[in-house]
Amino acid sequence: MRVGILAIQGDFAAHAAAVARAGADAVFVRRPHDLRGLDTLILPGGESTAMLHGIERDRLDAPLCAFLALQRPVLATCAGAILLARHVSNPPQRSYGALDIDVERNAYGSQLDSFETIAETPSGTPFAGLPCVLIRAPRITRTGPGVTVHARVHGDPALVSAGPIWAATFHPELTDDLRVLTAVLGAAKSVTEPRP
Repeated sequence: MRVGILAIQGDFAAHAAAVARAGADAVFVRRPHDLRGLDTLILPGGESTAMLHGIERDRLDAPLCAFLALQRPVLATCAGAILLARHVSNPPQRSYGALDIDVERNAYGSQLDSFETIAETPSGTPFAGLPCVLIRAPRITRTGPGVTVHARVHGDPALVSAGPIWAATFHPELTDDLRVLTAVLGAAKSVTEPRP
C-alpha cells in the first residue's frame, strides 16, 4: 500500500515513521506527479497558512482538488483538518471543503498551551483510551449530518469521519497508538476502483 504524505511543511516525517510501523510504504508528496498511484493521502499537522502557500507555489492545488474529488481515503491531522474543513475561522482562510465540518484555528491556545489527554469516546468504541496530543490545535465547532464523531476532547469533536475522509484535531502520529492510521488504511484496502 502506498500512502502519500503532503511534505511541504509540518510533521510529515513523524507520519512517515508511523506509516512504516503500520507496514505501509510512505511517499512524500511535493510535486503533482507524486499524487499518482496513491492508495491514501495524509495531510499532516503544521501551519495551515504556510501549507496553503506551499501548495500554490508547488502547483499542487488542482491535483490535490482532483485527488480529494476521487473520495479516496484521506487522514488529515491538526492543520490538515483545517485544510479539509468547509469553513475556517480565527481568522478565516481558504480551505478545500472536502469534509463537512467547521473549525476554529488555534482554539486551545498557543504553543505553550499544548497538552496531552485521553479522548472521550462512546461506550464500545474501537478508540477507547485513545491518547491525544494537541499542539496549537483547532477546534471542530460544527459537524455536518453525514459526519461521524469517533472521539472528543473537552467535549468537542476531535476525531471525525465521513466515508473515507478522516480528520483529527490532535496528532496521532506522535504516540505509539496506530488505531487512527490503521482505520484509514483499512478504508484504503477496501477501495477497489482503479487508482489515479
